[in-house]
Amino acid sequence: MPDDNKTDLLNLIATLSFKLGDFTLASGQKSDYYIDCRTTTLHAEGGRLSGLVLYDLIAQHFPQAEAVGGLTMGADPLVSNTASASAWHHLHHHRETLVHGFLVRKAEKQHGTGRRLEGFHKPGAQVVIVDDVCTTGGSTITAIEATQESGMNVIGVLCLVDREQGGRANIEAAAPHAPFYSAFTANDVRAAHLALKTT
Repeated sequence: MPDDNKTDLLNLIATLSFKLGDFTLASGQKSDYYIDCRTTTLHAEGGRLSGLVLYDLIAQHFPQAEAVGGLTMGADPLVSNTASASAWHHLHHHRETLVHGFLVRKAEKQHGTGRRLEGFHKPGAQVVIVDDVCTTGGSTITAIEATQESGMNVIGVLCLVDREQGGRANIEAAAPHAPFYSAFTANDVRAAHLALKTT
């Protein structure tokens, strides 16, 4: 049941990845909370659930997607786990198509093929970009642009946690034809964190 996966994942993020306090973010903004999703997405159960939740969003909104990708390294465990989730569904339900994975380097490789993308690549392929935490949307937009430059077609954007600090609007401006969905907002995570503290 997808809803159970979503609730379990939210509670894991709230437990493992959310901290209240005084923080300065990468953007230079001050915040009274910090979310580090990697402690959840690299956790065995957190990774599994992340893949299932994102795969459910892809199956629901972008069933034609051939691959999922994002900027290294926040997206790495999300891409791998989502591709694995698609393989499990394919194996057990014999209906859904496989969703392969690719990663976008922060800078072009200086040796070998010099490629910016690693993994799946097919000109004209319909793909979805994923990220873990979206604040201003910068890393997501970098991934979108590199993917489009490689000749693939970005049809959607998924974010595990949207901090609701302007990222969605920036991403939608950068990829107007790719709908944006987040699994959770930072407020969802904060509420779950506080609820777990009081139990």
